[in-house]
Amino acid sequence: MPLIEIKMYEGRTQEQKQELVEKITAVFEEVADAPRDHVWIVFRDVPRDQWGMGGELQG
Repeated sequence: MPLIEIKMYEGRTQEQKQELVEKITAVFEEVADAPRDHVWIVFRDVPRDQWGMGGELQG
């Protein structure tokens, strides 16, 4: 069972997440030869003020 975890800024719509799930699953199925129903995707929505990059908080 492949588990794909996606961490990103919060604020994406359910429709955007649904599209990501559909497309990522299709690519994983094609490239990794994994059955669709075995591909798990977890979203971790993180507030911008919890991200740091280049020595700076992004909030």
